[in-house]
Amino acid sequence: MQPPQPLIHPPHCVVGVIGGGQLGRMLALAARRMGIRTVIWTGGLEAPAVEVADEVIDLPFDDPRALESFRATATVATVEFENIPRATLEAVAGHIALHPSPAAIATCQNRGREKQFLRDHDLPHTRSIHVTGGDSLAAAMREINGPAVLKTADFGYDGKGQRKLRGDEDPAVVWRAFDAPAGILEAWVDFELELSVMVARDANGRTAAYDPAENRHRHHILDVSIVPARVDPAVAAEATAIAIRVAGALDYRGILGVEFFLTRSGRLLVNEMAPRPHNSGHHTLDACATSQFEQQLRAVIGLPLGSTRLLTPACMLNLLGDFWRDEKTPPDWSPLFADGEACLHLYGKRRAIGRRKMGHANLLATTAREALTRAESLKEIWLCSNH
Repeated sequence: MQPPQPLIHPPHCVVGVIGGGQLGRMLALAARRMGIRTVIWTGGLEAPAVEVADEVIDLPFDDPRALESFRATATVATVEFENIPRATLEAVAGHIALHPSPAAIATCQNRGREKQFLRDHDLPHTRSIHVTGGDSLAAAMREINGPAVLKTADFGYDGKGQRKLRGDEDPAVVWRAFDAPAGILEAWVDFELELSVMVARDANGRTAAYDPAENRHRHHILDVSIVPARVDPAVAAEATAIAIRVAGALDYRGILGVEFFLTRSGRLLVNEMAPRPHNSGHHTLDACATSQFEQQLRAVIGLPLGSTRLLTPACMLNLLGDFWRDEKTPPDWSPLFADGEACLHLYGKRRAIGRRKMGHANLLATTAREALTRAESLKEIWLCSNH
């Protein structure tokens, strides 16, 4: 049970953010612009958000001293990523308001619970079976009887903890290599494209949804988000309606990302949910009347939700570590600045390791196609310069 929820307005509130990654950084930057103080609880991990927060608790999420300090400092709390122990979420929510709720976050942080939630609420989703060992995997493979994806139940993102199966593999061998206590086997979806909808919901159940984004991935990591998505208006409207239904069924408060597959037959299937700002919503920083980060703050502290109006078509380009010349040397940003309508957002991370998310660029244009073309041109310049 959450404590009473009075409206908390700046400058009398301190928003506690559990997690200190780039989403927390952009949330703290939005708060600073609005005159709202923040305290970042890093979890003891490398935390780009600490450079812009008012206060920092640099301790693990299971540290009692950190919990006590966080609850004493924050007047209201939120999260910037979902993989936080539920016990920690419950301990915070028992003393101060936490939005979204521990129950909503717990639903989204485990694929098994997420799929069960979708089934329970008759929301369209990809077919999946919970598996806990070689025998249950074998039974699931027989039932699906075709290509599938084996995913860890917990801690999966950016393609981590996933393996595509043809359907004729030895389940015992697959399970031994999987190295996880539980997972889901998900039937392979022959999709046309991937979409996502960011929707905000306030304490009174009012919602505000952003235009659906069309998402493309590179090495299982989001590469570009194209807004507005180049789909039939009826598909966009249906995706928005489903995202709003998801938020309502979760009794959600805050910003929520709902990811979809659009099948070749035109059917929308919910793939995953993110109980926080999402990579595919970064275009809102420059292309919308209210950014997803300001929207999160509005919902959390009880301010009216802002307009989600798209001011201009845009393409968000993820800036991954393979654009960097080495761990410390960024690409030449000159082509981006010469573009004239490209906005650079760097996350302050010290080392560009592998395909780590180091920042993003928002390309603004009169059409989505034009924005995508310019984003692809920049990507080609930077990747070619490293090979």
